[in-house]
Amino acid sequence: MDELIVFSVSEVTSHLKQVIESQIEPLYVRGEISNYTRHPSGHIYFSLKDANATLRCTFFRGSNIYLDFEPEEGMEVICYGKLTIYEKGSTYNLNVYSMQLAGKGDLARQFELLKKKLQAEGLFEEAHKKPLPKFPQRIGIVTSPAGAALQDILNILRRRYPVEVIVFPALVQGEEAPPTLIQGIKYFNEKEKVDVIILARGGGSQEELFCFNDEQLARAIYDSEIPIISAVGHEIDFTIADFVADLRAPTPSAAAELVVPNRVDIINYLKALEERLTNSIKNKIYITRNQINELRLALTSLHPRAIWQNYKKRIDQASIEFLNLASLMQQQLHRNNQQQREAFHTMQYLLQSKLHQYQQNLDEMTLTLPSEMAKKFKETENRISMLELQLESVSPKHMLEKGYALVQKGEHIVTSVQELTLEEELSLRMKDGSAEVKVQDIHPELDNGNSSLEQ
Repeated sequence: MDELIVFSVSEVTSHLKQVIESQIEPLYVRGEISNYTRHPSGHIYFSLKDANATLRCTFFRGSNIYLDFEPEEGMEVICYGKLTIYEKGSTYNLNVYSMQLAGKGDLARQFELLKKKLQAEGLFEEAHKKPLPKFPQRIGIVTSPAGAALQDILNILRRRYPVEVIVFPALVQGEEAPPTLIQGIKYFNEKEKVDVIILARGGGSQEELFCFNDEQLARAIYDSEIPIISAVGHEIDFTIADFVADLRAPTPSAAAELVVPNRVDIINYLKALEERLTNSIKNKIYITRNQINELRLALTSLHPRAIWQNYKKRIDQASIEFLNLASLMQQQLHRNNQQQREAFHTMQYLLQSKLHQYQQNLDEMTLTLPSEMAKKFKETENRISMLELQLESVSPKHMLEKGYALVQKGEHIVTSVQELTLEEELSLRMKDGSAEVKVQDIHPELDNGNSSLEQ
């Protein structure tokens, strides 16, 4: 035993510490956090474990103050640090210099950081989102030409509302994808003008869709003068492109249904609108025609011809009465004396004078009758023309030609702002078509002529 070299426990531990710290360079270690503790001093103590082993770790305050996330139990991370031995407990330990999330956790962290940044800058604000055209004529699609998403979109467009489609081939996966997607957006804005752009990709993993979380791509979508629909992945998948785009479609197929109307629905709507307008015009014509007939009947009794005939009838009646009276007087003459004859002559003279006066009046009326009749006819024609102009001015078609619009909520015609609510969708019927709009502000007219904004 005197020839044996015997080491103390401290010497062995010290030697191992020296060997480990001198021979093993700082390294990256991946594992799952367990036994996590943040000490009041600011130091963090935890273990990294996998299926077969556990490694104790110390993350001193001077290093962990630069963390941009809060570690949690069960979180998979990658730690960079230096191996050492804690002599008192004879256990080896990793002094951590830095920590980052591993795998999907890191992607989620990057996603949240970029989302918060762009949201703070206002890129997600509804006020900046452009409305989609109701009836687009040209649609640009930025996607992979070999993907199933493109075929789904084209099939639905052909069935619902055939339009001109221009495809810009782009990568939809990997680090090289964002530049090609940005190039497609710029192409449609600068060279091949379209009414709306669809940014599309089929379903995939979080890693496969991560190219749509690129900051430069988000800014290109925001700067686009053309409305953009983001149709990436499935309904449960969300990317930064979805938040910046003017409209987010849950799937590429849904984007095709949202970007164009259904031509069958349009035809049915136009037929219903045509029928309503026709019935309205027919009803207005019926009412106006009855008014004209009533005026015509009233005009008949005031017509100069009717007045002249009535006056002539009275003269004829007076003539008959005169002749009857003359006959009676002649009979009386045979029975009366000369005085009676003189009285008869006197009466006859008076009657003849009266009759002569009546005849003169009749002659004057006969001379003035044509001009009076022409005047009355002219007045009647002018009044009928005014009625026709009034009828035309209230015609729905005429009002639409003048620039007015028919505001509808479904089948109901809106006549007051009191019937409206914010964000409500309305239909505007104009002379050459219709448009779908959404109520953003309501300005009722007050008694003093001012308006107030209802929130």
